[in-house]
Amino acid sequence: MEGLQTILLLVVYVGLVLFAMRGGNLIFGFLVSALAWAIIGQMPYTAVVNDIIQKGAESYGPTAIVVIFGSWFGRMLVETGIAGSLIRRAVELGGDKALVTTILVSLVTTFIFTSTFGVGAVIAIGVIALPVLLSIGVPEKVAVPAFTMSIGAAMYINQVLFKQIIMFFPPNSVPFNGPYFTFGLTAMLVSLSVIVLMLIYNLSLKKTVKAWSAPAAPPNTAHVSAIAYIVPAVPVLMAVLFNWPPLPGMILAIFLTLVTTNKLLPWQNAQAMLLRGLKDGTADVALLLGMLFTLAMFGAAAGKVAGIFKAVLGPFIPTNPWTIAIAFGVVAPLGLFRGPLMAWGAGSATISILVGLNIFPPALLLPLVYVPTISMAISMCPTQSWNLWAISYSKVPVTQHLRSGVAWAWLCVLINCLLAVSFFGK
Repeated sequence: MEGLQTILLLVVYVGLVLFAMRGGNLIFGFLVSALAWAIIGQMPYTAVVNDIIQKGAESYGPTAIVVIFGSWFGRMLVETGIAGSLIRRAVELGGDKALVTTILVSLVTTFIFTSTFGVGAVIAIGVIALPVLLSIGVPEKVAVPAFTMSIGAAMYINQVLFKQIIMFFPPNSVPFNGPYFTFGLTAMLVSLSVIVLMLIYNLSLKKTVKAWSAPAAPPNTAHVSAIAYIVPAVPVLMAVLFNWPPLPGMILAIFLTLVTTNKLLPWQNAQAMLLRGLKDGTADVALLLGMLFTLAMFGAAAGKVAGIFKAVLGPFIPTNPWTIAIAFGVVAPLGLFRGPLMAWGAGSATISILVGLNIFPPALLLPLVYVPTISMAISMCPTQSWNLWAISYSKVPVTQHLRSGVAWAWLCVLINCLLAVSFFGK
């Protein structure tokens, strides 16, 4: 009986993979898959209604709050001019040197998104950064991957994204401010190093040609005080130095965006800016939240059928951490197009199965599944909302974007998967 159930569960898994990779709406894909696994696993009606649907969605409540506040914080960095001023400083430091300027803009972009989240913030920063890079001769096929990979690099220590991935694992199994943070910081630096290598290869060894007649400095971006430049790092600093959870750190940082830019008074204007930022930030992540709620239902169903998978598939899964790390690195492009290595795509089923098998400890498994999701899917995949915006905005063909950046993203995955085992594989 378990053999037949396993086959049927895998059929649903493959169906979800194909559905996701063909651009299907995952809000419905996760919901249908959750119900299908519940039926195959012969779960009681009450368990489906109470444990899978109700409690599953409710379990994402704390994460949803962090996602909303992270997006709100991103909007406030834009509204107060901090994000734009940071980009402008980078451009001024780089001058008309395409390589130096692009490296500096990439570093600043990563810094901003260590705590910021949401497509709205990405677009608001991208409309400043991308025209400048193109105006100084950086080709579109280089500027766009540099920008999207810089956002991806930041996600290794972004608490908003971490709160989403940790939901696949037992509560408190991998604290953000423990050994994971050291790994995440190192993985971020590895990613930035690869971006720099990509830029050196494309901009030092090849002649740049000016593509746009955009202004050399970002428009409508006034300078702010230097103290304001540390605000993007406040939530991470409070978590690491003082063991704060994400929400208090983000509330403090939102308040500091007003204080450090002298926009706290008059209060009526500050209040209007805060409410506008909250409204726009929530709208930016509304569909994401819908997907996360049904993903939680799917995760709850996966937990219920984990025993079936373990009995049948357990003996065939490699137990050597180096083997699984190399395997993930080699097949990293499967993270593209919401494939089986993208946590918020078909990879959600992959992770649920691996967690249920209980072969690898969460401390190791989390970074192993996180790396291809961040460095391949979030950094390069056209189905990621902000990547699709950057590709469309810069008018670079999707195939050209992939040819220019996937190899470098693949290198990031290979290095960081091996790094994860060196940190947690003992």
